[in-house]
Amino acid sequence: MDQTLIADEAPRAADPLGDWKRSHTCCQLTASDIGAEVCLMGWVQFRRDHGGLIFVDLRDRNGLTQVVFSPDHAPQAHERAHVVRSEYVLAIRGTVRSRPEGMANPNMVTGEIEVVVNDWKLLNTSKTPPFAIEDRVDVGEALRLKYRYLDLRRPRLAQNFLLRSKAAQSVRRYLDSLGFLEVETPMLTRSTPEGARDFLVPSRVNLGNIFALPQSPQLFKQLLMVAGMDRYDPIVKCFRDEDLRADRQPEFTQIDIEMSFVDEEQVMDMAETMIRTLFRECLDHELPNPFPRMTYQQAMAEYGVDKPDLRFGLPLTDVSDIVRGCELRVFAKAELVKGLRVPGGETMTRKEIDELTEFVKIYGAQGLAWIKIRESEWQSPIAKFFSQEERDALAKRLGLEVGDIVFFQAGAADMVNAALGNLRVQLGERLGLIDESVFKPLWVTDFPLLEYDPEDKRWVAKHHPFTSPKDGHLEMLGTDPANALARAYDMVLNGNEIGGGSIRSHTLDRQTAMFKALGIDAAEAEEKFGFLLSALQYGAPPHGGIAFGLDRLIMILAGAKSIRDVIAFPKTQKAMCLLTEAPGEVSLAQLRELGIKLRSRDKDKDKA
Repeated sequence: MDQTLIADEAPRAADPLGDWKRSHTCCQLTASDIGAEVCLMGWVQFRRDHGGLIFVDLRDRNGLTQVVFSPDHAPQAHERAHVVRSEYVLAIRGTVRSRPEGMANPNMVTGEIEVVVNDWKLLNTSKTPPFAIEDRVDVGEALRLKYRYLDLRRPRLAQNFLLRSKAAQSVRRYLDSLGFLEVETPMLTRSTPEGARDFLVPSRVNLGNIFALPQSPQLFKQLLMVAGMDRYDPIVKCFRDEDLRADRQPEFTQIDIEMSFVDEEQVMDMAETMIRTLFRECLDHELPNPFPRMTYQQAMAEYGVDKPDLRFGLPLTDVSDIVRGCELRVFAKAELVKGLRVPGGETMTRKEIDELTEFVKIYGAQGLAWIKIRESEWQSPIAKFFSQEERDALAKRLGLEVGDIVFFQAGAADMVNAALGNLRVQLGERLGLIDESVFKPLWVTDFPLLEYDPEDKRWVAKHHPFTSPKDGHLEMLGTDPANALARAYDMVLNGNEIGGGSIRSHTLDRQTAMFKALGIDAAEAEEKFGFLLSALQYGAPPHGGIAFGLDRLIMILAGAKSIRDVIAFPKTQKAMCLLTEAPGEVSLAQLRELGIKLRSRDKDKDKA
């Protein structure tokens, strides 16, 4: 029979709720409520007709409750329940009772009880959804994002947003207890293109001038410190027009914190306690106290990246000095040669090694050298190039044992570290070395202040241009910029940078010296940052802060594989919203008001 006709026969009032009031959510009732008269409202997850009885799993964002339509208990309500289908919206009044013996579900909060229906209302019908509203849905992400409002009904995603809300409230409570102020900063501001690309917003009132959406509230929160606000803590939207991947979005949310009259230790202690509190309140998990620390130099030397995942081993080892005189030219002449020992990896097939070779090419490597350590020989195309003395030295340095495989990368230091550092993570995942239930936080400190950009042939800020150099390193900006260190610190968790911050340059001379090192002359500095430079001359206090990526942090807390699973309405990797079909074209009238003429447009359409 046609489902629409069946639905139309169901009783629905103009005022669907009337005097009905929801008494409980679908995840509240337990054995202690047996005998209670309750009113539940939600969506039909499943409907099962067992001849006499009709069972419905009623769902809301909190969970499920089994409700029973019984011809013996309420025959009229039971008769009308034959129209009920998946995703219909119901209100039911009923009595809580124990489930029959042997029918309890220990995996559900409400698994000991069911609600036998006395009366019910149909609040709305539903078309058949384009995919099943359940966690193990077998459908592409594009379809789920197009119908995101249905995707968000799935229990796992709903739990992600309950967790996100709980985490945000935990942060706010903690910071409020320390006297932080939540101050709103502008969403329309000036473009200061130092870093990622800005999203630009044309101004109709000031024709020809352009606003930018903020990449962060960095400058405004520093100005608030100059204003004497002392402690600032918004959870704020930020925007970056950059290429996307699983853990990035064009609009994202930060926990942005700034403090006056502090040094690194005070900021780090505050932030560390905040994250420990967050994990305790949201996951009932105790993180270590204190978090371990590692310098940037040590992280790069041992792990090849500045956000190492400490849940497993496989450290990198520098063997440049050992192979400097070997007969393998690419090793002998390389800036850096590192090895990565994989215990028991000798059983890897050539196909697996070839796949890993293709993987490291993503990071600029030309190939991947390897040696299998066997009882009587070293098996490898490169083994013949090493003398016995070099073999003995490599075996000792790398701790090689029979049954191991060791991978080598040689070349420029940046490429070697990137290739092997990411190969290490790939191997950890492939070999099942990562315990997903473990959380390993880490502080990385003593970052370089600057890094050289070979394309632009100039020094750029490693973090941002407002970071202060360490004491004694200000003078190095002009004499030895490669070795100047920053008063910067990153919080890393399971191989993800979840927070980064620094002590800022709070005096005009320090900020001007930094701009000069970045190739920003006085005129350009005044044009782009004149308001900040002016503010620094009016008694700016020493200050610093840290910003956490809330989306990435929730992704880790929830155990999600993509940041899109913890953002209500995310964009695709092409920065599109499949639900609203944004970005879209606007009318010619709107463009004319803004003084904009598009350089190219479909020839079949009117031109601006």
